[in-house]
Amino acid sequence: MLEAKMKWGGGLKFEGVSEFGHILTTDGSKKAGGEESGYRAPELVLFALAGCTGIDVVKILEKMRQKLTGLEIQVEGHQPEDYPKPYNKIEVKYIFRGKNLDRKKVEKAIDLSENKYCMVSLSLKGVANISSSYEIIEE
Repeated sequence: MLEAKMKWGGGLKFEGVSEFGHILTTDGSKKAGGEESGYRAPELVLFALAGCTGIDVVKILEKMRQKLTGLEIQVEGHQPEDYPKPYNKIEVKYIFRGKNLDRKKVEKAIDLSENKYCMVSLSLKGVANISSSYEIIEE
Protein backbone atom coordinates (compact mmCIF):
# COMPACT_ATOMS: atom_id res chain seq x y z
CA MET A 1 0.00 0.00 0.00
CA LEU A 2 1.19 3.51 -0.83
CA GLU A 3 0.00 6.56 1.01
CA ALA A 4 0.28 10.29 0.36
CA LYS A 5 -0.54 13.04 2.83
CA MET A 6 -0.57 16.71 1.99
CA LYS A 7 -0.86 19.53 4.53
CA TRP A 8 -2.38 22.87 3.58
CA GLY A 9 0.14 25.72 3.74
CA GLY A 10 -2.26 28.61 3.10
CA GLY A 11 -3.54 29.98 -0.19
CA LEU A 12 -3.51 27.11 -2.69
CA LYS A 13 -0.27 25.59 -1.40
CA PHE A 14 0.02 22.05 -0.03
CA GLU A 15 3.13 20.20 1.19
CA GLY A 16 3.78 16.52 1.60
CA VAL A 17 6.73 14.42 2.64
CA SER A 18 7.72 11.35 0.64
CA GLU A 19 8.50 7.93 2.04
CA PHE A 20 12.17 8.89 1.60
CA GLY A 21 11.80 12.21 3.44
CA HIS A 22 11.65 14.56 0.42
CA ILE A 23 9.30 17.54 0.54
CA LEU A 24 6.85 18.01 -2.30
CA THR A 25 4.98 21.28 -2.73
CA THR A 26 1.98 21.87 -4.94
CA ASP A 27 0.47 25.27 -5.68
CA GLY A 28 -1.82 26.99 -8.11
CA SER A 29 -1.08 29.63 -10.70
CA LYS A 30 -1.19 33.30 -9.78
CA LYS A 31 -4.19 33.61 -12.07
CA ALA A 32 -6.01 31.00 -9.95
CA GLY A 33 -4.99 32.68 -6.67
CA GLY A 34 -1.82 30.72 -5.95
CA GLU A 35 1.80 31.79 -5.64
CA GLU A 36 3.31 29.34 -8.18
CA SER A 37 5.58 28.07 -5.40
CA GLY A 38 5.37 24.41 -6.33
CA TYR A 39 4.23 21.92 -8.90
CA ARG A 40 0.77 22.06 -10.45
CA ALA A 41 -0.93 18.85 -9.32
CA PRO A 42 -1.84 17.73 -12.87
CA GLU A 43 1.79 17.96 -14.01
CA LEU A 44 2.77 15.53 -11.25
CA VAL A 45 0.78 12.86 -13.08
CA LEU A 46 3.04 13.37 -16.12
CA PHE A 47 6.22 13.36 -14.00
CA ALA A 48 5.00 10.18 -12.30
CA LEU A 49 4.44 8.47 -15.64
CA ALA A 50 7.89 9.47 -16.92
CA GLY A 51 9.64 8.39 -13.71
CA CYS A 52 7.78 5.10 -13.44
CA THR A 53 8.33 3.96 -17.02
CA GLY A 54 11.89 5.29 -16.95
CA ILE A 55 12.85 3.09 -14.01
CA ASP A 56 11.35 0.05 -15.72
CA VAL A 57 12.99 0.69 -19.07
CA VAL A 58 16.45 1.25 -17.55
CA LYS A 59 16.21 -1.93 -15.44
CA ILE A 60 14.94 -4.01 -18.37
CA LEU A 61 17.64 -2.77 -20.75
CA GLU A 62 20.32 -3.47 -18.12
CA LYS A 63 19.05 -7.06 -17.87
CA MET A 64 19.20 -7.24 -21.68
CA ARG A 65 22.86 -6.11 -21.47
CA GLN A 66 22.28 -2.93 -23.45
CA LYS A 67 24.86 -0.10 -23.10
CA LEU A 68 22.51 2.74 -22.18
CA THR A 69 24.32 6.02 -21.41
CA GLY A 70 21.33 8.34 -21.23
CA LEU A 71 17.56 8.45 -21.31
CA GLU A 72 15.22 11.42 -21.53
CA ILE A 73 11.47 10.96 -21.39
CA GLN A 74 9.21 13.71 -22.67
CA VAL A 75 5.54 13.48 -21.73
CA GLU A 76 2.78 15.68 -23.15
CA GLY A 77 -0.67 15.55 -21.62
CA HIS A 78 -3.64 16.78 -23.65
CA GLN A 79 -6.85 17.86 -21.97
CA PRO A 80 -10.30 18.91 -23.18
CA GLU A 81 -11.43 22.52 -22.73
CA ASP A 82 -14.20 21.71 -20.27
CA TYR A 83 -13.77 20.91 -16.58
CA PRO A 84 -12.72 18.73 -14.90
CA LYS A 85 -10.25 18.42 -17.83
CA PRO A 86 -8.96 14.87 -17.34
CA TYR A 87 -6.07 13.91 -19.60
CA ASN A 88 -7.61 12.29 -22.66
CA LYS A 89 -4.40 11.88 -24.66
CA ILE A 90 -0.85 11.41 -23.41
CA GLU A 91 2.18 11.22 -25.67
CA VAL A 92 5.40 9.71 -24.34
CA LYS A 93 8.67 10.11 -26.24
CA TYR A 94 11.77 8.23 -25.14
CA ILE A 95 15.16 9.55 -26.25
CA PHE A 96 17.81 6.89 -25.72
CA ARG A 97 21.55 7.42 -25.81
CA GLY A 98 23.92 4.52 -25.97
CA LYS A 99 26.31 2.36 -27.89
CA ASN A 100 24.90 -0.19 -30.35
CA LEU A 101 21.44 -0.22 -28.79
CA ASP A 102 19.27 -2.96 -30.29
CA ARG A 103 15.98 -1.45 -31.56
CA LYS A 104 14.04 -4.65 -30.89
CA LYS A 105 15.24 -4.72 -27.29
CA VAL A 106 14.40 -1.04 -26.83
CA GLU A 107 10.91 -1.67 -28.20
CA LYS A 108 10.49 -4.71 -25.94
CA ALA A 109 11.58 -2.71 -22.86
CA ILE A 110 9.07 0.05 -23.65
CA ASP A 111 6.28 -2.47 -24.25
CA LEU A 112 6.98 -4.37 -21.02
CA SER A 113 7.04 -1.17 -19.01
CA GLU A 114 3.91 0.36 -20.49
CA ASN A 115 1.82 -2.82 -20.57
CA LYS A 116 3.07 -4.93 -17.67
CA TYR A 117 5.19 -3.16 -15.03
CA CYS A 118 4.54 0.59 -14.77
CA MET A 119 1.61 1.01 -12.39
CA VAL A 120 1.19 4.66 -13.39
CA SER A 121 0.84 3.79 -17.06
CA LEU A 122 -1.53 0.95 -16.27
CA SER A 123 -3.59 3.22 -13.99
CA LEU A 124 -3.98 5.82 -16.75
CA LYS A 125 -4.88 3.35 -19.50
CA GLY A 126 -8.59 3.41 -20.18
CA VAL A 127 -8.76 7.00 -18.97
CA ALA A 128 -6.35 8.47 -21.51
CA ASN A 129 -5.16 7.29 -24.88
CA ILE A 130 -1.42 6.79 -24.35
CA SER A 131 0.91 6.64 -27.32
CA SER A 132 4.67 6.37 -27.35
CA SER A 133 7.57 6.86 -29.70
CA TYR A 134 11.33 6.66 -29.36
CA GLU A 135 14.58 7.88 -30.80
CA ILE A 136 18.03 6.37 -30.44
CA ILE A 137 21.10 8.58 -30.47
CA GLU A 138 24.30 6.62 -31.01
CA GLU A 139 27.20 7.62 -28.74
